[in-house]
Amino acid sequence: MAKIKKKGQAGQAKNYITRTQAVKKLQLSLPDFRKLCIWKGIYPREPRNRKKVSKSATASTTFYYTKDIQYLLHEPLLQKFREQKVLEKKISKALGRGDVSDAARLERNAARPDKTGKPRYTLNHVIRERYPTFTDALRDLDDCLSMLFLFANLPSTTAVPAKMIARCERLCLEFEHYLIVSHSLRKSFLSIKGIYYQANIQGEDILWLVPYKFNQRVVGDVDFRIMGTFVEFYMTLLGFVNYRLYTSVGLKYPPKFDQLKDDQGAELGAFALEGLNIANDETKAIANGEEHGPDPKVQAEVDKLMQKLRDEADDKEPGDGPAEEEGEEQPSDAIDKFEPVAPGGDVLPQPSYSSSDPSQLFSKYTFFLSRETPRQPLEFILRAFGCKRIGWDSVLGEGAFTTDESDPSITHQIVDRPVVQAAASDEGDGEDNQTAQKLGPNGRYPGRVYVQPQWVWDSINDEELKDTGLYAPGASLPPHLSPFVKSTQGQYDPTIPLEEQQTEVEAIDAELEDANVEQGGEASEVENDMDVASEIDEEEDEDKNEEDEEEESDDEDEDEDESATLQRQRELEAEITGKLVQAADQKKVDAKTKAKLEAKRALERRKKQEAEDLERAKGMLSKKKRKLFEQMQYTNSKKSAEDMKLRQKRRKLEKEKERAKA
Repeated sequence: MAKIKKKGQAGQAKNYITRTQAVKKLQLSLPDFRKLCIWKGIYPREPRNRKKVSKSATASTTFYYTKDIQYLLHEPLLQKFREQKVLEKKISKALGRGDVSDAARLERNAARPDKTGKPRYTLNHVIRERYPTFTDALRDLDDCLSMLFLFANLPSTTAVPAKMIARCERLCLEFEHYLIVSHSLRKSFLSIKGIYYQANIQGEDILWLVPYKFNQRVVGDVDFRIMGTFVEFYMTLLGFVNYRLYTSVGLKYPPKFDQLKDDQGAELGAFALEGLNIANDETKAIANGEEHGPDPKVQAEVDKLMQKLRDEADDKEPGDGPAEEEGEEQPSDAIDKFEPVAPGGDVLPQPSYSSSDPSQLFSKYTFFLSRETPRQPLEFILRAFGCKRIGWDSVLGEGAFTTDESDPSITHQIVDRPVVQAAASDEGDGEDNQTAQKLGPNGRYPGRVYVQPQWVWDSINDEELKDTGLYAPGASLPPHLSPFVKSTQGQYDPTIPLEEQQTEVEAIDAELEDANVEQGGEASEVENDMDVASEIDEEEDEDKNEEDEEEESDDEDEDEDESATLQRQRELEAEITGKLVQAADQKKVDAKTKAKLEAKRALERRKKQEAEDLERAKGMLSKKKRKLFEQMQYTNSKKSAEDMKLRQKRRKLEKEKERAKA
């Protein structure tokens, strides 16, 4: 006979465990338990039926999988936490006994982890367990980068130590250097929250958020202990990722870091990359440092060898060399040409050295950043898209290509200050507007393009250099659209002209509104009159339908119904005549306006007829399909209403611009 199962020994009661039970089982404190769960990726679980799991459970009871807690019993970090707890107890007992020297000895040992002191733990094995492949680590890099960039901009407090902030900033700058060298940055967007960046690394799209460089105020309602636990894990993760990325492009990791330059605000310029696959000039462009020459002994030997080869080439006559075979290929730097095989054959496009690589969008230009522009994001984006010469004012920090604003090699200057009209000269000579305008205290230099910072972002998002005239200082900038939103068919697209995406009714309404404004309200009066006429026609149609039904149902009352209908028609015709006479007394309205009103009425009638046909067709569906169809209709109508509001807002703004120009 089978044994009776005891209650709580199988099913959901055994699959789940409360947080209190898990802490007792692991013999940990609650903060250490939270750390361990965050690092190992173990999160609370919600059972289907709380009563079956535990009758004493409340709404605030937290449950975990029993197998997850059992898995934590074999974690090496568990022993480190216990050793730390033992050390803290020893210090507490020494202070309780009044033995201050013994407590101080334990504290000194705790400050020297390499000797007998505070246990040191690392999260390297946790990273290898959670991310078996490098692709898995890249897929989980979005939150990692957003969190580290956030902490890199926070002020140091007791909850956020300065060492953590410095390490976050250094890891983020190292990651940016990789994006610069590999040209992996794809898009960027300026939002209210901060600056969004998107990079493509080994086929994986990574999107993260970087806050603006403002003075951050740390509030007290944020639990920095939990966030610090995530940051500690993410710092280890990004260190692993940076090492793998640097070695994949032949760079040494970690790169050389100049603390003095970093203290002077160099940031990206404080790093000097070294490797076999990077040229000296590119290293100089990235670090903006001094060029290091080769070893003098090695260079002397190379010079001797090159001179010897030149002497042999000069002594050698052209006819002394061996005859070359006809089939022997000669090395050449020329690009092959695709010739047609037969006359009249396909002509293939010929290859060329020039390429339209978006990653080299700014490689030909030299930029200068004015003091009011955000230097850090502009420097990063310009370098990631090929620019090697970026200058700025000395007050923005070290590492600039040039700090002289009057440098003739500068082709573009990014400014973000209002345009101030310069005063006229004493002689009263008229100056050109291009040279008369001044940007703050600095004047314009001839042969240089002045643009606003949005030009850089719009250019990289569209993968082409935008027209600089639209982004001139003081100009009304075009809308800065998010490059991460993919437009769907039928949805409002601000890049498409309004005439191509508005409905017929909206187009007619817009034309009628313009005509109403021009004619002083006459078009609206005619529209009202025609609306009344349409209502009368509908009433006549309804009366006729009722008359037909009465004729079929009751032949005896036919004469009375006809007389009543005729009487009703006479009254309606009198009303129509009065309206038309009253309208004729007013000013004559353009015939085009009437035609548009008639077209609008026709569209409304057709729309009403389609709605009636749709209602009849819905009656043929089952109840389940009809509800699904109605839900789909509700969603589509809601989206259409939002699109219509956006189109109306855009139409209003365009009209205001036209009036301002006029």
